Formats: sequence, structure tokens, C-alpha cells
Amino acid sequence: MSLLFRRASLASLGLVFGLSALPLSPLMAQDTAPAQPAPAQPAAPVDPNAVVATINGQTLTEADLALAEGELSQQFAQMPPEQRRAAALSAAIEIKVMAAQAVTTGLDKDPDFQRRMAFLQQRALHGEMVEKDVVGKVTDAEVRARYDQEIANTPPSNEVHARHILVKSKEEADAIIKQLDGGADFQKLANEHTSDPSGKTSGGDLGWFGPGQMVPEFDKAVFALAVGKYTEQPVQSQFGWHVIQVEDKRAKQPPAFDQVKDQARQAVIRDKYIALVKSLRAEAKVEIPDEKLKKTVDALENTK
Repeated sequence: MSLLFRRASLASLGLVFGLSALPLSPLMAQDTAPAQPAPAQPAAPVDPNAVVATINGQTLTEADLALAEGELSQQFAQMPPEQRRAAALSAAIEIKVMAAQAVTTGLDKDPDFQRRMAFLQQRALHGEMVEKDVVGKVTDAEVRARYDQEIANTPPSNEVHARHILVKSKEEADAIIKQLDGGADFQKLANEHTSDPSGKTSGGDLGWFGPGQMVPEFDKAVFALAVGKYTEQPVQSQFGWHVIQVEDKRAKQPPAFDQVKDQARQAVIRDKYIALVKSLRAEAKVEIPDEKLKKTVDALENTK
């Protein structure tokens, strides 16, 4: 139901930061007792244009540093918060000096590099458009409407509260049913005979569950039983032989909006994204000379 959209990350280029940015080894860290954290203070506003460093005459600003820290956040995830800023700055400096050297040696003119950079730029623009024109335009009213639509389109179903006794052979199951016919207590028999570990102390209690949550043979038998009844014939499944009793039935309640609003929002995003792609694809002139490949692509597109 959900579709995750993310901007292209600089981390995907395999960027690394220098050894100087790494935290101290555990051995060295033992030499100094950890400082007590100071009370949190409100963060002062940061000027995005403030210069943090100058590399070969080129300035690196707070905005550049924030971008580097955000794009490389996974690499810094295990570092203490106070070291992340320094690590991000170290990484940004390394990127700038190595990129300048790559230009000096002509690596930026390599055809493969240029193709890769063109694709990464297009991917980044794709992500920016999704963020601004799709995700950014989803309203709370649309999310609520999607939730209401899903609830309305979901057919009503029942849940059952059931118990079972699982044994290895039909003969054992037949013997248990015979005892039930004679008035024996189902829970007591379950505690004594079931091979289901979770049922040995709970009287075979399975709790509440809905259609499709059990193996097919069990599912068919349990939903056919009336409340208070047990199976007159053993039910075989891949786990063995079951004797089943239904304790109660109830209408299955839909999840509350707050429980699934994130999934509903993702569904709205997905629908808007697909609609946007289809409209743009309809206006674009796309030619695929390989007929076999074209049919495969068309079939894939039709499943969206």
C-alpha cells in the first residue's frame, strides 16, 4: 500500500570521510570519564550563508555543511552528536579537495562519468518534483477521504475466538471428540493432550482471529462452526489433527484512523504519483525499437 520516495543521496556515490573524523577507539575512550551532559539550551538561529571553512579560496557555508550532514547522516549515525558536525565538515572538505583534483586531471570529462552525473541530476530532479508537486500537496482532507474510501470498500467480516487441541493422529483426535461427546471439559482436555506448546496452559486458546489467518483447512472448519460447538470430525492440516471449538464470534472492527493514517497518506501519495507519471508519459514521445522489450515495459506499466 505504501510507496517510499526519497531524494537521491550523495551517500549512494560511495563517499567516505577521513580517519581524522572517526571517534576515538574504545580503549582510548576509557582513559577519560564521560562528561555529564549539560542542560539542553535552545539552539541559536544559524545563518545559512555563514562561512564555516575556506578551501583553496572557495567558501563552505552553514547551508553546505547542513546538506553534507544530512546526505551523509547514515555514516555518522553511530557517532556522538557533538562529533557529527566535525565529521560532516571533514567529509565536505575531503569531497571538495578530491573533486577539485578530479577536475584538474580531467575526470569530469570522462563520458561514463558524464552519463552517470546526468542520470543522478535527473534522479534528483525527479525526487524534487515528487517532494514538491506530490508529497507537498497532499492534504489532511485527502488522507481522511482515502481512509473512508478504504473502510467503505472493505467487505464486512467476522472474527472468531476459538480453542483447539492438536494431536498427531486421527485416532487420538477421535478419542478426544468421544470424550467431549460424553461431557468432558474442552479446556482440560486441551491442557492434557494438545501438542501445541502455547495451548498446554491456556486450554488451547487461540484468541481472536479473522478469515485467512489460519491454514485453509482450519480456517474453513472454524468459520463453519456455531458458537459453543466443536468439530464432530477431526480436521487435518500440515501440523497434524485438530479438534476445534468456537468460543465466540463478532464483527471485525476496522482500524481507527489514527492507527493507519500514515498508510492512508502513502496511498494518496502513490495514487497522485502514478497519475502524474501517466499524464507525463502520455504527452511524451517514447520509442523502444526492441519489440520484445517494449511489450515487457508496456505490461509493467499497465500493472501500475
